[in-house]
Amino acid sequence: MSERLFQVAAAPFEAARRVAILPAGHRARRLHGHSFIARVRAEIPPGWAACPGGEVDALAAALGECVARLDYRDLNEHLPVPTDENLARWLRDALGVPGLASVGIQSTREQGADLDGGDHVHVWRRFRFEAAHWLPRVAADHQCGRLHGHGFEVILHADQDLAGDDMGIDYDRLAALWAPLHDELHQACLNDIPGLENPTSELLARWLWQRLKPQLPALSWVSVYETATAGCHYDGERFRIWKELRFEAALQLKRAPTGDPRRRWHGHSYLLRLHLTAPLDEVLGWTVDYGDVKALFQPVYQRLDHHPLNALPYLGDADPVGLAAWIREQAAAALPQLERLDLHQTPGCGVLLSWGEGGPALPL
Repeated sequence: MSERLFQVAAAPFEAARRVAILPAGHRARRLHGHSFIARVRAEIPPGWAACPGGEVDALAAALGECVARLDYRDLNEHLPVPTDENLARWLRDALGVPGLASVGIQSTREQGADLDGGDHVHVWRRFRFEAAHWLPRVAADHQCGRLHGHGFEVILHADQDLAGDDMGIDYDRLAALWAPLHDELHQACLNDIPGLENPTSELLARWLWQRLKPQLPALSWVSVYETATAGCHYDGERFRIWKELRFEAALQLKRAPTGDPRRRWHGHSYLLRLHLTAPLDEVLGWTVDYGDVKALFQPVYQRLDHHPLNALPYLGDADPVGLAAWIREQAAAALPQLERLDLHQTPGCGVLLSWGEGGPALPL
């Protein structure tokens, strides 16, 4: 297993655009606007930031300066066809950050495009449906064995290089493919649908994949959000689940330069996402119970939440890189299926530490 460490950052901007290459009558041919979010992932080399531990802040500052050139502008003045994909290319070329691994442009909450360093593009679109379910094979006292419901969200990811035609994959095509599935799933009891008699997140993701892949060979993975904090990715072969947690903590960046405010005690509302890969339990229909993940991680969580991070034993410094490595080490024994964690100290800004071999390549 090879460990990889990325710094990640996000920055919003407001802009208008026209996309004239779209068919006549398409709404996006008119001048219109979006609240965009730009996201980047980079393997920052040592010494690039002003101080060790300052890489995330430096990446966020560089991204913010770059998108300021687009903020409250007509994007057609910067590039002739300002699609999300082309905006990602513009941002990659303009950013000038070493080790840049991927750039994403999210034009609405429901859609975006991710571009890697090899000019490889994935487009994605998010959908939602409201449904009931229960899990018939869990223990008698398990809460998921009772009839209950969720506002499920599904993200479909498509690989433009596998589109097989000059038009590629656009958001409208993803929406058209989703429409009959929405009609089948929305305001239904999932257990009543053939193939979903045991509707775990994993089996729902696989069911969707099997329905969509023959129609969309470019489909690269399906993401199912059962709740806002838990879900599953499926790429046709492997499952990866995630569980999100938030904690409040204080820290000092002791290696920051003299006079830098980060040397003082300050704090963050951290978002931590734990990613786990395991074989599917063919009886229960899941890989790992989300509730078990939370319970097994609880001893580590209790040492993080509402504490000064610099006081943690064996933690060299409380910067995002050091803290992510510490969390990995502390959780390894209880959660051997853990293969990646995302730690954000501010929205969209933090680190991604990955050491697993399996599972789909995840979006930004």
